[in-house]
Amino acid sequence: MVKWFWQRDKPRRTLALRSRGDEGGAMRVDFAELAPELDRFLGQAAYLQLGYFETLTRLIRATPELDEKQALTRAAGAALSKHRGIVDVIRAQGDDPTELMLPFRENLDAFRRKTIGVRPRETLLAVYTTAGMLDDFYLALASSYGTTGARVADILREDDDTGEIVAILRRTIESDGEWRSLLSMWARRLVGETVLVARQGLRTERLATDEERVEPVYTELMGAHARRMDAMGLAA
Repeated sequence: MVKWFWQRDKPRRTLALRSRGDEGGAMRVDFAELAPELDRFLGQAAYLQLGYFETLTRLIRATPELDEKQALTRAAGAALSKHRGIVDVIRAQGDDPTELMLPFRENLDAFRRKTIGVRPRETLLAVYTTAGMLDDFYLALASSYGTTGARVADILREDDDTGEIVAILRRTIESDGEWRSLLSMWARRLVGETVLVARQGLRTERLATDEERVEPVYTELMGAHARRMDAMGLAA
């Protein structure tokens, strides 16, 4: 049987949130009381992946080079695969995926519009940056939902096929100092917008008193983000 590009076996990604006693003495990450209701978690996570797929498919149409089209197609396929996986989890819960995603459509579409750049390379960096940070964030949240969360975590750990996107961005950055400066500034703006979305994914009424509980998660997210930027030759 033929496997399409989104069905093939892929390596898994991880986000390591260190526990008390691990090297470095990081505070144990326990913010279950800040985690949203399961339906909200699933609806947001599913719609985010759908948004990544939509943005990447638009970039495919705007990209003239065939090799870059293929790279974007693989990344879009990975996002679609994650979306479908989370939709399957929602259906297994006996819920309607559309009903769970719909309440978050307006806000998440607004976020996506803010992160679409004037130039295709800016939008490509936006997808890579925001998807990486938010996949990591929802992966951390997933531990709050028992076996259902474990299934979502398995989906989010799947490789996102962005290695070639990193290579495209690196070539762009290395080709021109102005590109390096422009994309560095754009990446810093993206971080602020993405952290706001992550905060909105929590029980916001508890954040004022429990900010310190979620701080280690933000620290890990920013560490992973810095490594992604380093891989492209950009400062975080």
